[in-house]
Amino acid sequence: MSKCEQCIIKQFNSLKSLTKNELVRISSCKTSRFIKKGEVIFDEGEAVNGVYCIKDGICKLSKLSENGKDQIVKMVVKGQLLGQRSLISGESSNLQAVALNDMEVCFIPKSEIIADLQKNPKFSFDVLQDMANDLKEADDIIVNMAQKSVKQRLAETLIYIYESFGVNPDGTLSVLLSREDYANIVGTATESAIRVLSQFKKEGLISTVGKFIKIENINGLKRVE
Repeated sequence: MSKCEQCIIKQFNSLKSLTKNELVRISSCKTSRFIKKGEVIFDEGEAVNGVYCIKDGICKLSKLSENGKDQIVKMVVKGQLLGQRSLISGESSNLQAVALNDMEVCFIPKSEIIADLQKNPKFSFDVLQDMANDLKEADDIIVNMAQKSVKQRLAETLIYIYESFGVNPDGTLSVLLSREDYANIVGTATESAIRVLSQFKKEGLISTVGKFIKIENINGLKRVE
């Protein structure tokens, strides 16, 4: 188990603002965990008594609507923190977190993070900045849902995955999402997402290798209306 003060991952989140002594203290009480693809990290309505630091892998955050459909609101990736909003608000999580691939995470208890929030202003500011960015992203999602077509939203999702997570050696997107996941990201029925992806394929914008998607014409995707 790596020590927090020596871990490079902290450079990608607000933990970088902690002092060496604070990191040493956190390192002594954190727990590391391996999570299998498809495993639930925490459920909607569950008390999240700490934060998860993602050492490797990707998870999706989603919310169950009244009609029983999942809406994916964010993907949390290597280097990011998970659960900090619930920790600060003192409320149960309003989202479910599920691993999209095999993950390695470190769990830091709530008492340790709260102590540092109260004593380290720079750490508190960085956490607030992260939460502000989350709110900005949520605003953008709301606007996109209201003003952009399913085709545009799906094209933007493919571009986001391509630019954020890269590709496999064969050129396919490195993040494997189900067609239902794509539908849940853009807020449409699975059948609609499948139909749009098929249209993209016919137009030469993408191709498929098994369940994986390969972007063939990223500029074409950017011009989708």
